[in-house]
Amino acid sequence: MTTPSLPQGASFLLGDPAAIFTPEQFSSDDRMMVEVAERFCRERVLPNLERLDKQEEGLMPALIREAGELGLCGVDSPDAFGGLGMGKNLAARILEFMSLDGGFSVTYGITSGISQVGLSLFGTEAQKAAYLPALTSGEMLGAYALSEPNSGSDALSATTRADRVEGGFRLNGTKMWISNAKWAGLFLTMAKVDGERFSAFLVERDRLGVSISREEHKMGLKGSSTARLVLEDVFIPDENLLYEEGKGHHVAFNALNLGRFKLASMSIGPARRAIELAAIYAQERKQFGRAIAEFGLVRQMLARAAAIFYVAESMTYRTGALMDGAFEAFGGTVDGNRLAAEMYALEASATKVFASEAEGLIVDDCLQVFGGYGFTEEFPIARIYRDARVSRIYEGTNEINRIYIADRLRKKHPGLVAEAKGSFVAELLSRMPDPGADQVAQGALADLVILTYAEQSARLRGDEELYGMAIPILNAQAAAAYQTATGESVTLPPIAKPPVDAVANRVLAGELPSPA
Repeated sequence: MTTPSLPQGASFLLGDPAAIFTPEQFSSDDRMMVEVAERFCRERVLPNLERLDKQEEGLMPALIREAGELGLCGVDSPDAFGGLGMGKNLAARILEFMSLDGGFSVTYGITSGISQVGLSLFGTEAQKAAYLPALTSGEMLGAYALSEPNSGSDALSATTRADRVEGGFRLNGTKMWISNAKWAGLFLTMAKVDGERFSAFLVERDRLGVSISREEHKMGLKGSSTARLVLEDVFIPDENLLYEEGKGHHVAFNALNLGRFKLASMSIGPARRAIELAAIYAQERKQFGRAIAEFGLVRQMLARAAAIFYVAESMTYRTGALMDGAFEAFGGTVDGNRLAAEMYALEASATKVFASEAEGLIVDDCLQVFGGYGFTEEFPIARIYRDARVSRIYEGTNEINRIYIADRLRKKHPGLVAEAKGSFVAELLSRMPDPGADQVAQGALADLVILTYAEQSARLRGDEELYGMAIPILNAQAAAAYQTATGESVTLPPIAKPPVDAVANRVLAGELPSPA
């Protein structure tokens, strides 16, 4: 089921589409909203980082309420229930600029995103009316409770039970790594009815038997709350069952599809700030009588960071536009919403993996520009470095996303790999043998799929300098993935010399990353 103007999921493997959405195509009204978000983050969040890290009582909820007053907490939620009814792509762009600090971005992203999306897509009108207005206004924070101490990537092995009783269910179990646990008023919680049927429930914080454990001592994201949700004989009425009994996997995994795409924007937000900080520092720091911004290897790091950012940014908003198209075509009913959320699941996983790993590479290069000072808490790049590491872990580890991509290709898009074309990377993909049960080969196959999407997104966006800087990196990664899977060496295609100085000059002039 599709429409002539809506490409099939994974169809990018068959060659270039007629056009893709790029960040330059956001409307002037969209840009105004993004600028509001950026100004809020720079003026209200960044000056309060130390207070947020200490989890000063009331500060984080107050900032979320302020964001809600600006209309930023329900951008893509239904306008009938307090949201703005806008697209997923605009919501993601706003999230990017609300993610200049990782700790705040997690709190905001969970409340405005994954805690609302299950309700928006699968909730009854009564459920939406009961909870969405408080979430979209920022008056109540939300949380998503899927993981458990012994079920992370293997989510369906959860042991939290929902035993049927008169008028509803009794929930018992422990959920782990719950972001926003300290502040959330509503937990979208997964449990198995009678220990068998995986289902989704709306669990209010003030229900008898709900408790929150101590905060986890995290390496980064210290301003965010992460704790266990403990459910002890918690009564949940029938009307708080979300969607249908035994169909919680549709709620959980489609929320993750959208969450993974949005996580890409949460990854490029901190990467953007890291590049900005490194560019400023490189022009201020002097060694051997010159600003270090004049040294070739420093310029190379800045140019490489900008190029990788460009690729990740191109993928992110291309994916968001595809998702918006799917919801416009099919959304509006529960079944239509489910179809729309699933349609570009492969692209969402590919974007999440690339953007989160791009964030790690970018932040590492930018910290290197600071030298020894970057290794101290005196400079904000250290915080960004610590916070960035978890992006490759949550919303499904990058390893489980790679396995998912390989598995989805075999089950949903058989034959597409052999037909891949359009670039050196795609040609390598077309030569890949079936990986079978070999997870290393599955990961390599997924990498080539991800890199095909990355290369195509960057090339079609049209910035020749940034693409010229990025393509040797993408080609080298593709050759390494192919060799990992097959043992065959690969000759890289000839390319022009990367335009290091041209790209570095744009970074130092503040032209890159491209502004809101």
